[in-house]
Amino acid sequence: MKIVSADVFLLDGGSPGWRPIVCRVNTDEGVSGYGEASVGFDTGAPASYSMIKEVAPLVIGMDPMATEKVWNQMYTQTFWAQGGGTIMFSAISAIDMACWDIKAKALNLPLYRLLGGKCREKLRSYASQLQFGWGKGMVFDRGYKIEDLAEHSLKAVGEGFDAIKINFITYDEKGNRLGFLKGPIMPGTRALIEERVKAVRKAVGEHVDIIVENHARTDAVSAVEMSEIIKPYGIMFMEETCTPMNLQVLETVRNRSAVPQAGGERVYGKYHYANLIKKDIFQIYQPDLGTCGGITEAMKIASMADAVDAGIQIHVCGSPIAIAASLHVEASLPNFVIHEHHVTNRNEKNIRLGIYDYQPDEYGFCHVPELPGIGQELSEWAMDHALQKEIGNCETHS
Repeated sequence: MKIVSADVFLLDGGSPGWRPIVCRVNTDEGVSGYGEASVGFDTGAPASYSMIKEVAPLVIGMDPMATEKVWNQMYTQTFWAQGGGTIMFSAISAIDMACWDIKAKALNLPLYRLLGGKCREKLRSYASQLQFGWGKGMVFDRGYKIEDLAEHSLKAVGEGFDAIKINFITYDEKGNRLGFLKGPIMPGTRALIEERVKAVRKAVGEHVDIIVENHARTDAVSAVEMSEIIKPYGIMFMEETCTPMNLQVLETVRNRSAVPQAGGERVYGKYHYANLIKKDIFQIYQPDLGTCGGITEAMKIASMADAVDAGIQIHVCGSPIAIAASLHVEASLPNFVIHEHHVTNRNEKNIRLGIYDYQPDEYGFCHVPELPGIGQELSEWAMDHALQKEIGNCETHS
């Protein structure tokens, strides 16, 4: 079996800030696989789309079953890959994911069987980013009033979730973007944070886990101070407190934080993760399959984390392609902690991009697809309505 071409799609996710990037790798035996570059939200999507077109020619003619060889070809034969970075690694990730999909389809097996088999039959999941509301529409319901955050949380809990995640510092008391917290937190902001966390805890009760998201909008001083503010409310973990590029700052927060630390969605490759793991920076690592280097790298990152008793929660904010692949990886990991079910995953405009819809059951648990490969493909609608697409890119002329 050989790779003969790659198709690339910049998809219409329903808003200018949501444009998933998916590639389809095709073989001479008629088996195709799908992979995603997880740079679909905010800025960067067109760059990732273009980078896949640049990297794909490197793997034409290669055996997609040889995933290690394909991965190393992309990593070593591109000058910038060894420096890491979102766009380059997103392209490598998408192509790698597609090769794993091909491999499992060719063997007529669900992907998790190739990753060591299931470690569990179901995946506990949490409702993610409730500061944006919790529903099926694309219009975000800004959660800046305590009654709104409580309402969003109760909606999720009412659907069976026993864990939720909220960024309590996305908005100020008037609903405007709060910005970054630098240095000691001002008294008014301290009170606002505590009021919101306290209200959500009161609303959901003591048997629901609360995860606090910071999106790296705090520095070492404010992150440690914030951990002290939220500790009395039984926080499961605090996510991405500081810039992922500053190891010293992350180490300071880890050593002084009053609550467990998680992060890693903006860290790329096993070499970069190794630096974090050596310093025991996080209790929970969060690689994204669409940016960390794909499934090949994610499995290695998970093993390194397992060696130091750290857990894994794959970062999931993508199209149905990334969602399905993430379920397979998490089902196979002995150190899996919890699955992220993002508010975007419930959006009907995102759901229509795939041919299957993998939602949690009535108890808040997700189940791994049992179809061959990752168990997901792009819908005809997604391909027909793509914002940009290149079909038959890099076809071999041999």
